Amino acid sequence: MSKGVSLGDIVNGLNAIGVTPRDLIAILQSIKAAGALHAELDII
Repeated sequence: MSKGVSLGDIVNGLNAIGVTPRDLIAILQSIKAAGALHAELDII
């Protein structure tokens, strides 16, 4: 099984290019909807 990218790596990369928190949430939700994120997102 090949190793994937961690969620922390994704968040750090997006933060590095100046993504807003709202956009970050939308991006993570899109990744989840595409089936590429195997985690539960709890948005509070």
